[in-house]
Amino acid sequence: MMRRLGAFFLSCLLAFTAGHMFNYTVILYLQEAVGSDLLSGIGFGLAFGSSLVFGWFAGVLCDRMPPHRVIHGAQALFLAGLACLWRAQAGAGTGSRVAWTLVGAFMGGLAWSFAGPARLTTLAQIALPAELRPATIVFNLQVLIGFGLAPLVIGVVRSRADWDAVLAVAACAFVVASLLIIKVRTRATARVGAQASVLADIREGFRAVGADPLLTQLMIATVLAYAMTGPLQILLPKLARDILHLSELQRGAYLGLLALSLIVGGVSALALARRVHHGWVMFGGVVGGSLLFAALSQITRVSLSAAGLACVGVAGGMVVSLLVSGIQAQAPQALRGRVMGMYAIASQVVPALSGVVAGVLVNAVGLVSAIQLSGLALALLVALAAWRMRRLRRYSGH
Repeated sequence: MMRRLGAFFLSCLLAFTAGHMFNYTVILYLQEAVGSDLLSGIGFGLAFGSSLVFGWFAGVLCDRMPPHRVIHGAQALFLAGLACLWRAQAGAGTGSRVAWTLVGAFMGGLAWSFAGPARLTTLAQIALPAELRPATIVFNLQVLIGFGLAPLVIGVVRSRADWDAVLAVAACAFVVASLLIIKVRTRATARVGAQASVLADIREGFRAVGADPLLTQLMIATVLAYAMTGPLQILLPKLARDILHLSELQRGAYLGLLALSLIVGGVSALALARRVHHGWVMFGGVVGGSLLFAALSQITRVSLSAAGLACVGVAGGMVVSLLVSGIQAQAPQALRGRVMGMYAIASQVVPALSGVVAGVLVNAVGLVSAIQLSGLALALLVALAAWRMRRLRRYSGH
């Protein structure tokens, strides 16, 4: 599998690393060059929240046309967004910088809307049927590694050069990512002669998910699993500063541990996928991770807190990897783009929304209570879901 699909996986790694570099650049540039946390939040929302609007059309497009072409289109949008960020860097006035950065963030948001569904749909066509589950877990591993590598690459480049060099590295990564899959060929899977509107195609995707109880419950579990990522991103930096009293360098290492443990979780899912009961791991992983997150509010010993955070990350990496492989295997071939588009929307929008809720919560009740409430509420919600979602509870994944 790795010999045949190695170039595609390397393309995914380069593209997702560059994509997360894009997001970090939008956030950090608006914080540092403009000095506005509000604008950085708006920029992040544009860069990741756009899929809530455009992700539905992206799924339809991946079924109506060969998805490998959609990948190249998404990479072109990323390059256009990088060009806007370069123009912001070259701009003289603050207003010009802000405008070009936000336009660039919007272009990146469009690209993210299409990139995930297109790559997952392409993978389903180039992988053999027996390879689809492990190949999807390997794909998700590239996503996790890219998420972890992006801030490291930015840090290394900026220690020797300025933002122009960061943008150039990201642009080169996107170009190479496209070249690696230049020979990949896929096909449209929508029914021949279908003249339905985009909205009709979207409704057809919802009907397909609703008609399959397991697929429906996998989608609900995806929403629940990603609901913890927002509180983690918002509350962990405050926990590291206010509860653990870490220095700047120590905080970076502590937060970097989450990315590393997510990758370990993805590797574990690949190694154990045939040996574990997927339904139990999905529910148990989210409940256990949520309870551990709640417990972090009471832990002041750095080593113990780091161990707890690592367990949260490993559980999250395993759960997300098994979920996306299950959805990929369960999705109908003719509707795969739309189904994977729904997954991509959940993976991008739910963290943003839950992060907003976490921000409101910490302002209302304080950091310790916000961490406890976030973890305990999600654990309770998932426990109730496990009780009600019998089909997923019995899902072995084998």
